[in-house]
Amino acid sequence: MTIEGQINTLRKELQQHNYAYYVLDNPTISDYEFDMKLKTLQELEMKHPEFYDANSPTLRVGGQITKNFETIVHEYRMYSLDNSYSREDLLDWETRIKKQVDGEVQYSCELKYDGASISLTYEKGVLIRAVTRGDGFQGDDVTNNIKTIKTVPLKLQGRYPDKFAIRGEIILPFDGFKKMNEERVAAGEEPYANPRNTASGSLKLQDSTEVAKRPLACLLYNLTGDNLGVESQMESLEKAREWGFKVPDAAKLANSIDEVLEFVNYWDEQRHNLPYETDGVVIKVNNLQQQEELGYTAKAPRWAMAYKFQTEQAESVLKEITYQIGRTGAITPVANLEPVQLAGTTVRRASLHNADQIAKLDIRVHDTVYVEKGGEIIPKIVGVNLTERAVDSLPTVYISECPECTTTLIRNEGEAQHYCPNVTGCPPQIVGRIQHFISRKAMDIEGLGGETVALLVKEGLITNYADLYELTVEQLLPLERMAQKSAENLVAGVAKSKEIPFERVLFALGIRYVGETVAKKLVKHFKTITAIMNASEEALVSVDEIGIRIAQSVREFFSLEVTRIIIERLRQYGVQLEISAEELAGQTALLQGEVYVVSGVFHKISRTELKKLIENNGGKVSTSISARTSFVIAGDKMGPSKLEKADKLGIPLLSEDEFLEKVMFEA
Repeated sequence: MTIEGQINTLRKELQQHNYAYYVLDNPTISDYEFDMKLKTLQELEMKHPEFYDANSPTLRVGGQITKNFETIVHEYRMYSLDNSYSREDLLDWETRIKKQVDGEVQYSCELKYDGASISLTYEKGVLIRAVTRGDGFQGDDVTNNIKTIKTVPLKLQGRYPDKFAIRGEIILPFDGFKKMNEERVAAGEEPYANPRNTASGSLKLQDSTEVAKRPLACLLYNLTGDNLGVESQMESLEKAREWGFKVPDAAKLANSIDEVLEFVNYWDEQRHNLPYETDGVVIKVNNLQQQEELGYTAKAPRWAMAYKFQTEQAESVLKEITYQIGRTGAITPVANLEPVQLAGTTVRRASLHNADQIAKLDIRVHDTVYVEKGGEIIPKIVGVNLTERAVDSLPTVYISECPECTTTLIRNEGEAQHYCPNVTGCPPQIVGRIQHFISRKAMDIEGLGGETVALLVKEGLITNYADLYELTVEQLLPLERMAQKSAENLVAGVAKSKEIPFERVLFALGIRYVGETVAKKLVKHFKTITAIMNASEEALVSVDEIGIRIAQSVREFFSLEVTRIIIERLRQYGVQLEISAEELAGQTALLQGEVYVVSGVFHKISRTELKKLIENNGGKVSTSISARTSFVIAGDKMGPSKLEKADKLGIPLLSEDEFLEKVMFEA
């Protein structure tokens, strides 16, 4: 056999043994035999670098150094999940689903793993990229580190699509976590706090050799892409197993919410016997066509729901109440607690939300309070142990002045929070607005972090985000921990942010109630910052999904003279304050005022592309047929109840070809 043949044979053998050991939990050779084969392969590869393979089993041991993790835009967005906590929540969800899809609805039930989300992309059966969830739109390329995880196949087996992504969770099993902490304690180091944070932190280690030392695992649960050759979630899990992925076998098909709850109740008790952390169950509509019909909200799929297990609770003593000021001036009271262990982490602080919540629970300093983690993430106080309250305890008096600038606080009618109205002179508001402006979802300015922003404000170099565009390397060099290269990178990062599209710039401005989705809708409708600034309240409310509260906030923001001065400065610096010519070229008003429902299976373009065409031509996409519907674009296998409703309301049906002809699109 040739040298190349020996190398390829060893690679295939080791990949199969690795799959048997880590995925099937059924080793076919001893550890010693595996190590000897791996050593032989390493020696052959070192002598013959001409046969290098980026996915060789030898690379599982790491060795690559990543100083800067490249930001990658997800080809398919990674959404969050809506949460439920009761049978009533699930029944309400089911009711919404059955209003929008035809036929029987089945549900896949899977455990919700508590780790770090990851998206793996494969082309022609080979792992080409691994990207963290990030903000859902983009994440960090951690491919070198992921390749060291034994349960991630570098090459697939069987028959698989040419290209697809698969989502999963990087977890650290309890046994491995315990062993890691024992080794750290023995070495005189602090033990890690919990498996989830340790797993997440492992993905951003610069040296992949260090990642390889950690007993991480990857549990996969969702295929994403086009032409995957599967029709249901349960089928996709089975296919993923066949291709070599580690897919837990706890998943079950349910025919009703009652069967879903049986699964939930079983695992609420049995989860403590699992080898890794889980904090709930993920329920999905099993049929993928029905999933497409249901679509997404701005943040989550309508076809999936997370059912969270009952939250752990602990007691602690409230030492002090302090007050934080956000970038919008909102005041948040914070409980400073005696440290307490809760759900694997040490909790020292918890949000008290607002004055009404403090009054409702009658929370007082020195009380013994009950602490929970909301959604297993954010600590909150849910009650007071009155039997432990001191007889001389005094009720909490909410502050009346800003703790930072002493401005008298205001509270608008119908709102729960107090606000500091000193927009231009309150330091936390100034810092917070600039930190929001530079954040990843907004201007994404590389080389500039939150601490540096605070330092720049403290040193008087900036007082608003427009000042960033006047910073020079010479101004930055005297700052603490600011070297020549760091200063140059910061200035370059600010300059590059001038390329950020208008919709993200509008979000970056930090207008109250204007999140990413609202910013996109405003930009799409008005096209320029000038048009938005001059729009009346009525004009703003006429935009789809823009309510009176958002409209009032936008008007109030742009009515300030200081805002208009900053906007004009941003314009002069070259920041994008209108839709680009390229974006405008792809948009028309051809379907202005028309509402479309897309239903069925399509062949020339995908459902997503159809919806984009509607929106780019000024139309609106709706998920359900009503009297306001202008047309239904009917594909194959359109549900009979939708056909019946369209016929009853006299809504015209368009075939895929008829619609494409209408917008003059050539597939």
